[in-house]
Amino acid sequence: MSDPLSRLSAAIGYHFHDPQWLTQALTHRSLGNVNNERLEFLGDALLNAVIASELFARHADLDEGAMSRLRAACVNQGALVEIAAGLDLGSCLRLAPGEARSGGLQRQSIQADALEAIIGAVFMDGGWESVRSMIRHLFEARLARSPELAALKDSKTQLQELLQARGLPLPVYVLEKVSGQDHAQTFHVACRLTSPALSASGTAGSRRGAEQEAAGRVLELMQGA
Repeated sequence: MSDPLSRLSAAIGYHFHDPQWLTQALTHRSLGNVNNERLEFLGDALLNAVIASELFARHADLDEGAMSRLRAACVNQGALVEIAAGLDLGSCLRLAPGEARSGGLQRQSIQADALEAIIGAVFMDGGWESVRSMIRHLFEARLARSPELAALKDSKTQLQELLQARGLPLPVYVLEKVSGQDHAQTFHVACRLTSPALSASGTAGSRRGAEQEAAGRVLELMQGA
């Protein structure tokens, strides 16, 4: 394997018997039919299974809902992007020239997808114990944390529970506009309350993300009122 791939293998703590698995995991769909999308699908399922197994073993006192929130905190896109950045994954990705010129090497979603594809590739090359060991190696710091469970609830859930506890109407989310090109859209969403009369907007690369940001801003307004 080339030096960047050798360094990547060392960083993830796994050396491939068949390096083609790693090459495919790093290959974006812009280069053709032999790409990392199937490995990403597999890696996503494996990552959730391993993290769920680890949380089950480490937190015997937590119920299903609490473990689900902990798992979401461990494997959300932000966590994947942070790990991918630590691995310098962007320097190893294989993209078509046009995709690379448009900023694909730095695009967070592409890096997160590639990390999941690598997980799938390790499983195909080395099996369950290899992928379990690699995931534990990469995610140990997150697994070892004990965050406040209430803080792990997303902003929409926190806002809904706060309004319900006060007997107030639930929020309404309105898609105000979508900007940008098809492959890099930005969603603008407003979160509106009738009682108290509050409104705030959020923007993100997905409608759900924009709703979460808007809900978070409404929560800040309510807490500051």
